[in-house]
Amino acid sequence: MIVGYGFIAHGYAKVVKNPENFAAILHALGVPFPHLMSWATIVVELGGGLAILLGAFVPLITIPMIMVLLVATLTVHAQFGFTSIKLMSVTNGVPHFGPPGYETDLLYIGGLLTLVFGGSGPFAVDTLLKPFYTRLTTATSRN
Repeated sequence: MIVGYGFIAHGYAKVVKNPENFAAILHALGVPFPHLMSWATIVVELGGGLAILLGAFVPLITIPMIMVLLVATLTVHAQFGFTSIKLMSVTNGVPHFGPPGYETDLLYIGGLLTLVFGGSGPFAVDTLLKPFYTRLTTATSRN
C-alpha cells in the first residue's frame, strides 16, 4: 500500500505546486517535450499509484511507473550518489539535509517488482478478477 500511496503523494504534490513548474524543471533538465512529459508523469503517478493501491492491473501499470523512476534516477538522483538521506549539518538543533540520491527510486522499483512477481494480495482487484480473466481466456481459446 505504501508504494501506491507514495506515487499518489508525489503526483498530487506536482498538481498542487502547479504542473507548469514541474514542466519548467523538466525543461531545465533537458527532458524532451517537458509539458507533455510533466502531465504524463503526473498521470502515471496518480493513476498508477491508485492502481497499485487497489492491486489493479499491477503487471501492466508497473512498466510506466518504473520508467518514471528510471528517468528520475538518471536525470536527477544519480549525480548525488546512492544515499537518500544526507545530513549536511545541524544549526541551532535544526538538521540540514543535502539532495537525495537514487536509493528511494530503487526501493520503489523493488516494491513494484515484488508486487508483479509475488502478487498483490488476496484482496487486490487483480485477485478478485482472476476467475473472470480465466473464464474469458478459456472462452477465447475455444473459438
